[in-house]
Amino acid sequence: MTGRGKDTKEDRSLNKLMFVPLGGIGEIGMNLAMYGYGPDDDRQWIVVDCGVSFAGPDFPGVDLVLPDIRFLEKQKNALKGIVITHAHEDHYGALLDLWPKLKVPVYATAFTAALLAAKREGEPGAPKIPVELFAAGDRFNVGPFEIEAINVTHSIPEPVALAIRSPAGTVVHTGDWKIDPTPALGAPTDEKRLREIGDEGVLAIVADSTNALREGDSPSETAVSASLAEIIRGAKGRVAVTTFSSNVGRIRSIAAAARDAGRQVLLMGRSMRRMIDVATELGYMDGIPPFLGEQDFGYIPPEKAVIILTGSQGEARAALARIARDEHPSVALSRGDLVIFSSRAIPGNEKLIIDIKNALIERGVKVLEDGEKLVHVSGHPRRSEMRQMYEWVRPTIAIPAHGEAAHLTAHAALARELGIKQVVEARNGRAVQLAPGAAQVVHEVPVGRLYKDGRLIGTAEAMGINERRRLSFVGHVAVLVELDGKLELRDDPDLVALGLPQDDATGEEIEDVLIDAAAGAVESTPRNRRKDLDKLGESVRRAVRGAAFEAWGKKPIVTVFVTRS
Repeated sequence: MTGRGKDTKEDRSLNKLMFVPLGGIGEIGMNLAMYGYGPDDDRQWIVVDCGVSFAGPDFPGVDLVLPDIRFLEKQKNALKGIVITHAHEDHYGALLDLWPKLKVPVYATAFTAALLAAKREGEPGAPKIPVELFAAGDRFNVGPFEIEAINVTHSIPEPVALAIRSPAGTVVHTGDWKIDPTPALGAPTDEKRLREIGDEGVLAIVADSTNALREGDSPSETAVSASLAEIIRGAKGRVAVTTFSSNVGRIRSIAAAARDAGRQVLLMGRSMRRMIDVATELGYMDGIPPFLGEQDFGYIPPEKAVIILTGSQGEARAALARIARDEHPSVALSRGDLVIFSSRAIPGNEKLIIDIKNALIERGVKVLEDGEKLVHVSGHPRRSEMRQMYEWVRPTIAIPAHGEAAHLTAHAALARELGIKQVVEARNGRAVQLAPGAAQVVHEVPVGRLYKDGRLIGTAEAMGINERRRLSFVGHVAVLVELDGKLELRDDPDLVALGLPQDDATGEEIEDVLIDAAAGAVESTPRNRRKDLDKLGESVRRAVRGAAFEAWGKKPIVTVFVTRS
């Protein structure tokens, strides 16, 4: 739906129910949604989720990508709280960095709160965030909204959907979910309560689109557990399983299968250890023998070892990548061992994962992935499950969320097929008025991305990311030109070239070519014009870039320093 004309004075005084996504719609990750209620000049807001995305190779040096909250900061005096649906990084991972700009209450389940506290301990200087705890089934008020947490199934403990009630109507915000009658942890998605809420009347649903392109129903996590148990029982050597550290149910299933097969389990990776420490503290690992550490590797016979480790997405510093490169100080895999990828590649990570698989295969290690046997299942609903959710909730309005354009478009088409009266194809920054009147995009707000690099956070320009990208393609040349009192060269220019080839097409060293170009630029400049050191430096810069292009075919970044003594 498109925007509408200019609001009248009467329109501006109406109580309106608004939905404004700042992240997570048009991409997978970085979820942050705002809900507002009230007139234009006195609206109160809540935020649902506050997540990150992970930088790919196009953003060299960047640790995390966060939503730009300029618009939210302008509303912070009217912001009443942040509600977190679950503890995946793309839903809660920006809290430590963005909360200091907002300083409002945060509402989360016990598992999410404990994981946030553990994460804070590992980040010096991170803020201590006050968290109000809730559990599935609870109702609580945040500003003008009554929030009800509804149990759903996902690939992490304690995920919830939210029924967000206001005088203008109820919105069901699904978060990440699926239908699994036999989950590895927790209870199944609460069909009974969702049907009851549907009977009460639901104005809108904001729903997960991740698997909107996949027909059918997702396999149960219990079926994956049984398949992994069979594989581990039949293995002859070591078994290493890489999965998402947040998938506590999967980790528990692997550990139980190892126990039943008479094997011991090593846990590798800082994020994996942190996640399991929290899960153990909250009772999710009851009945599972204690995990061993990397230092115990050498004492376990190969046929008695199962290793659960990070690195399923090809992360260069994760445990699996270091083992594949034979760079891990304590753990090694050898011919006859088995590595199971109990995960699915996040788009953009495919090449990294393939490189690790090839390195393992080259060493004689067998690699098993989803598709060969049932070793992974998504935590998101396929189309048949989505149909069931719509049947239970029966909303008037559908807003596809949590997905890229292809997922959102497929979800929108499905909602229309199911007879949903109004389907709003929202995107980040589009402010949707849900009530009163027909749902529609009424205006746009500023959105974008912030980049975390070490301890600093800023825009791509502020963090120098575009310049880094250029450096990665063409390298850098620094030139020092020293002039004497008569404005003559004191000596040949000093030059340092980084990231350039050594020789040109004739075999001459490129640095020599560039030094000659720098000296020539000085000598060809009339002496009386050399007094302007800035202009002389610019002449040298252009000459060096031109010489590099002639010798190499590319123009490096060139920095010139000119001094006079």
